[in-house]
Amino acid sequence: MRGLARPCTVLEVERSRTQVVVLFGGRSAEHEVSRVTAAEVVASLEPDRFEVHTIGIDRNGGWWRADPTPDATGALMVGGDMWRVGELPDADRDQLVVLPLLHGPLGEDGTVQGLLEVLDVAYVGSGVLASSVCMDKAMTKTVLGGVGIPQVRYRALRHTQVTSAVLDDIASEFGLPVFVKPANMGSSVGVSKARDRGELLAAVQHALRFDEWILIEEAVIAREIEVAVLGDETPRASVPGEIVPARDFYDYEDKYLDGGAALVVPVALDEAVIAEAQRLSLEIFDTLRCAGMARVDFLYEEHGRGLLCSEVNTIPGFTPSSMYPKLWQASGLSYPDLLADLIDLAKRRHGRRRRTTDRR
Repeated sequence: MRGLARPCTVLEVERSRTQVVVLFGGRSAEHEVSRVTAAEVVASLEPDRFEVHTIGIDRNGGWWRADPTPDATGALMVGGDMWRVGELPDADRDQLVVLPLLHGPLGEDGTVQGLLEVLDVAYVGSGVLASSVCMDKAMTKTVLGGVGIPQVRYRALRHTQVTSAVLDDIASEFGLPVFVKPANMGSSVGVSKARDRGELLAAVQHALRFDEWILIEEAVIAREIEVAVLGDETPRASVPGEIVPARDFYDYEDKYLDGGAALVVPVALDEAVIAEAQRLSLEIFDTLRCAGMARVDFLYEEHGRGLLCSEVNTIPGFTPSSMYPKLWQASGLSYPDLLADLIDLAKRRHGRRRRTTDRR
């Protein structure tokens, strides 16, 4: 009969689904966080829209076809059959997207993004430049400082620049306490609060275990405000949220082990402050040439300098209880729809970039 559509065959339905490669694990200190994130993402990708493939990278850099079923801890295991880098699923390249869930160095820093560019596949998130700059907190501050984004006072030091005189100078300039961080690390790994000269030296030595560049920042009395950004050519900002640490500051244990920190979404702030946090987040996203997603973190001095940009995460925590998805849920976007939007953005960005790079 005319006007009636022919029912799709099972094979046609399979081919119409986007092939999503969830890439997780990695060699950084944030390996375990990535495994948990990957399990949550795989469980939330709608099977009628996406066919999921899981690739895990072990701590030694080996790549494996991983089991998409989480273990007893709720994380994906890295293991299975060895996977040769570059052997992507047999699918139309326009229906193939890689979702990198690799936190920290050798995953969030532009290295994997560069590999995916060479392989000519779409991938979720920022490109090589933005990923690299945002991973290096010192470089992020340098770039943002160049366009006048407000920040706390800081000093970036290479391991060869660390001397007793330099540390004395910083302690004198900023006062104590100060925060000491590896420049290239996330999830508060390697971060310490130094309250006296002895703790400052110990904090510096600890941070240098994770990177040869470190960041020393003044300590401020401020609220920790975060905004999620989603999009590419016309990004949008979520409602802000607030981190209320259970400890002296929001460290790794507070984030992932004790679970004592409170995530307040949405946060109680004046409308003018909310609007400024969103405006600054979009300006920062654009300045750093981010794409897809980013979480912009601020320190808010209510009776001082106002909003001070702390850092930018291009692959933020992505479990349903993480701040980035919670901010979008509070802004009217569910977790599955957020994932679908990110995958769609990746496909469109890849198509646009392919058109420009293919020109002679």
